[in-house]
Amino acid sequence: MNSKIKHYKRADLQLKPAVPGAKMWGVALAHTLLTYFEVEAESRFAAHSHESEQITMVLEGELYFEVNGEIVCVGSGEVIAIPSMEPHAAFTKGKPVKAVDAWSPVMEKYK
Repeated sequence: MNSKIKHYKRADLQLKPAVPGAKMWGVALAHTLLTYFEVEAESRFAAHSHESEQITMVLEGELYFEVNGEIVCVGSGEVIAIPSMEPHAAFTKGKPVKAVDAWSPVMEKYK
């Protein structure tokens, strides 16, 4: 295999704490980051913005985003695309959530 290509086995992808009620792992290249999150019911990512563009796909459950004063429910199999520096918050209600995110540029804290 090309030495620049890395295969991550399941054992390499260990969940670690993110915010209270959420665990995650991340895999990064120089310009792109993929994260996987498992978020407990009734958890919250406080309002924030970041340089990275963010594309989130919900695999299981419903993840709610607060964007421009509106609540957007992203359900299983659905995607939300958040531009760079766009303020937003995210939270769960009564069900846990599993989701993946693509980020560019890489967010060092999730690497």
